[in-house]
Amino acid sequence: MTTTAAPDDATLTRDGLAPSGEGRVLVIACGALAREILDIRDANGWAHLDLACLPAILHNHPERITGAVREAVAKHRAEYATIAVAYADCGTGGQLQAACAELGVEMIAGPHCYAFFDGVERFAARDEITAFYLTDFLVRQFDAFVWRPLGLDRHPELRDMYFAHYETLVYLAQTDDPDLTDKARAQAERLGLAFERRLTGYGDLRDALAGWAGPGGT
Repeated sequence: MTTTAAPDDATLTRDGLAPSGEGRVLVIACGALAREILDIRDANGWAHLDLACLPAILHNHPERITGAVREAVAKHRAEYATIAVAYADCGTGGQLQAACAELGVEMIAGPHCYAFFDGVERFAARDEITAFYLTDFLVRQFDAFVWRPLGLDRHPELRDMYFAHYETLVYLAQTDDPDLTDKARAQAERLGLAFERRLTGYGDLRDALAGWAGPGGT
């Protein structure tokens, strides 16, 4: 069975992950999903499925995602029989979906990774406009994605202004990890929010990968 270790979170945040060049199917994904995709792939023995990740920090710059995906598809198109995109809309305002349709590649349905981890229909039904979401990756990289980009390391007094319209930090947990849960709870306290944890597992991500893996992938 194939097993692959993901790079460290800092590398996934800054640089992403280059594909191995092996396999027939390439998944182009956000670096924040690397561990989950590799875990799902390796657990199912989908050795024909390769992974390339764009830098996870694009999560904070959604206006750059569509162009980066276009470049990655063009770069790797000739090397793989099939390319798929493991992003949801992710703040691109429909631009990524339009680009994927133009390029002839599938992407994950839903507004963002929080929705497909929770289950898109279930997430939409909750209608939680006062919730601030974290995943396993974002719990581990909280300072890099939330605290420092918002300047709270330098101006903690801005916290209440930034988070005035939030009530609860919802941790969508892909793994049942007590240490990550403790970190997420502490991060909720740092933001002055109530805390809720939901063990989602991989949600709709596994189903999408199974479909892309093809026969035997379900």
